[in-house]
This record gives sequence, structure tokens and C-alpha cells, in this order.
Amino acid sequence: MPDLVILEKLVKKIQDLNRKPDFGNILSICRRQRPSRPTLFEFIINDKFISRISGLPIPPQDDALGWCRFLTRGFYNAGYDYAVIGGWHLRAMIFPTANVHKKASKSLNDGAMITDRAGFADYNWPDPLSGDYSALHKIAAELPAGMKLIVSGYEGVLETVINIVGFENLCIMLFEDPELAGEIFNNVGSRILQFYQNCLQYDAVGALLANDDWGFKTQTMLSPDALRAYIFPWYKKLVELCHQAGKPVILHSCGNLEQVLPDITDDMKFDAKHSFEDNIFPVEEAYTCWGDRIGIMGGIDMNFMAKKTTADVRKRVTNLLRIAGDKGGLAIGSGNSISDYIPARNYCALVETVINYK
Repeated sequence: MPDLVILEKLVKKIQDLNRKPDFGNILSICRRQRPSRPTLFEFIINDKFISRISGLPIPPQDDALGWCRFLTRGFYNAGYDYAVIGGWHLRAMIFPTANVHKKASKSLNDGAMITDRAGFADYNWPDPLSGDYSALHKIAAELPAGMKLIVSGYEGVLETVINIVGFENLCIMLFEDPELAGEIFNNVGSRILQFYQNCLQYDAVGALLANDDWGFKTQTMLSPDALRAYIFPWYKKLVELCHQAGKPVILHSCGNLEQVLPDITDDMKFDAKHSFEDNIFPVEEAYTCWGDRIGIMGGIDMNFMAKKTTADVRKRVTNLLRIAGDKGGLAIGSGNSISDYIPARNYCALVETVINYK
């Protein structure tokens, strides 16, 4: 059977189950409570899969409402209680960078535009009000009952600064000119905060997702003290802003963040954490160690999803659901995203195991 045809069969199974969205499940997990049923979570599902699941063509890049419809239909048909809309779909808060050599990956040193005061003065900072936020209003009338949107940024504070300064340049700048580094972080952080504040105004938005990679395999990208000085204050403000609106905030951040876990849970007070890797901290261990402090979203390692059999995927998902038991605070999905190299059969095995679990 062609791999993508399996996605259409998945949609038919979900329709036969008459599975309806209930955003209350996401809220329960963010409160570390048991959802009404086993719950799915993904940050990103590749466009090819979404097109097959939704039955819609991939929209033009600048069609914000088209992207909202495309993603809402795809996530709904696949059994989710929400859809994720990214800043890139709204064409909002895109910081200019120089040309970057990019194929399957990119160098963190490419694209630097600010390396000194002159570059800072010349940089064309984006307008926080630019972008098509109206799509968040227009899509509200089309959302299936019980469904909400989760809005993520284009990129996070640290990622954006690395994009416009360069990683090595940033490390040198933090040592040689910390004042300039601070001004750059403030210009980025204040704009990203305004982006999220703009999104909170819309009733269709049920939660925010702060996406910013802070670490790699063995440690954080910058020292914990540097993260606390330049980056974490902006996320503390974001969480406070969102909580004042009565909505949760999910952190998507890759890498080894064990050194800053208390900052994430006790200081910034994120409601849930997404992105887990087996070679750093398998999700089963994360749930056991952190599950009483923060909701755990996703977790099935991407390498596992790419290379293992459907039987392996089903077994691991079932085991994770059993570990959670009646405790709650867990949604099941990939450790990072459903990229185009993940076999459709393994993605479907994950989804089917969750929706059929008793």
C-alpha cells in the first residue's frame, strides 16, 4: 500500500469513531491533570501529510487565512483538539537575515547582520503589528466545536538573535560588548512579546507555544546565567501575560535543559514542555522525573519514529500511556515534529494507538 494512502485510511478511522475535538484536554494536561481521553500533541506536521489528511492543497505562502483553514482541517481530521498556527503562517515577526546557505540544515554562523554598533544602527527591525492577524479572527467562525488554536512564534528570542548576529559572534559579543548584546536581545524580545500579545486578543486562540531552542545534547547553548540575564525575563513576561488572559503557555525547546528546569517550572512558570530526545532525556524518564512539575507534551523520539517498525511504535506509545495511568499531565506525539522523513505508517501507528487506547 502506498505510504500516503495510509493517511487517508487514518482519517476514515477517526471519522468512524466520531472523535470530536475538546480543547479542555489540552488545558487539563497543562494543569497536570488527567484529560477526558488519551490526547495527541504535535507542534508541526509536515505540509505533505497535512495536505493528504485535510484533502486541501498547500496554500500560497502569503495566504494566512488559507493556512489557518489548511492546518485546522488537517489537525481536526487527524484527531487533535487544536491546530497550531505559526508566526510564519501569519507572515508576522519575521526578522531580516542575510542570505544563508541552507539545505537540510544550516550553520548557526551564517546570515549575520549585526556584529557591531553600525550594524545595529542600520538593521531594519520588523514592525510588531505587521502580518495578517485578521486570519485569527476570520477562522474563528470555521473552527469545529470544541477546537481552539495554539499560536507559536516564527522563532524564539535566542534563535532570532543567533540568526541575526551569528552564534560565534554572539558568544564573543557577550564577552566584549555585553551592553550591545543586551540591546539586541531587548529589541528582539520586546517585539516577540508584542507578537504574542497581539495573538492573545483573539478568542480562537486557546494557548500559546513559545518555540526557542536553548540547548544541545550535553548542555544549554549559552550558560544558564546568560540565559537568565538576557532571555528568560522575556519568557517570564510572556507567561505572566498569557496567564492574566487565562490561557496556558507551552514551551518547545530542544536540547539538554536539566540545569535550567527550575527556571522553566518555578520562575518562568511554563505550563507544559515539548521536545524530547532519547539521547538526552527519554520522555519516559522526563515524565517520571518532571511530571509533577510541568505537563509533558509529545516525546516519542524522531529517530525512533523514523527507523522503528509500526509494532515498535505501538508498543512504546502503549507503555507511555500506561506509565501515565490515572496521573494525567501527558499528551502523546513525536519528540519534536512529524517531518517528511517520518514514515506515514509510523505516524498513523502513533495516532491510532492513542485514539484506540482504553
